[in-house]
Amino acid sequence: MPKMFLLFSHKLTEQQIADAKESLGVEGFVRLPPKLQELWSDVPPDITDLALYLQPIQQWLKEQVQSEDFVLVQGDFGATCKFVTFVKEQGAKAVYATTKRNVEERLLDGKVVKTSVFEHIRFREYKA
Repeated sequence: MPKMFLLFSHKLTEQQIADAKESLGVEGFVRLPPKLQELWSDVPPDITDLALYLQPIQQWLKEQVQSEDFVLVQGDFGATCKFVTFVKEQGAKAVYATTKRNVEERLLDGKVVKTSVFEHIRFREYKA
């Protein structure tokens, strides 16, 4: 049964977990090991080429991911682009979470305060 690997800096919501199980048939979720999670969550903005920096994550995924698996890829745009391609080359499916933004505005001490709440809608596969 497929697993979902999380190249993602946040914690999945209960709604996302339920959706992955129901719509994608995911049986389990696999987070990056702590040191690799730190690399993914804190990509330095000052390096020109991400290949060497991201290589440990790429190697780990190569050893773990099976063709029936899904990889949730969201984060730094350059890293995301690189890993969507890599995941597809491994025969797995690269997906991202889509959301609906609900905006609430209220007046507080003479200032308008805007709050955005994001609601998970579905997972969508990256397609070329």
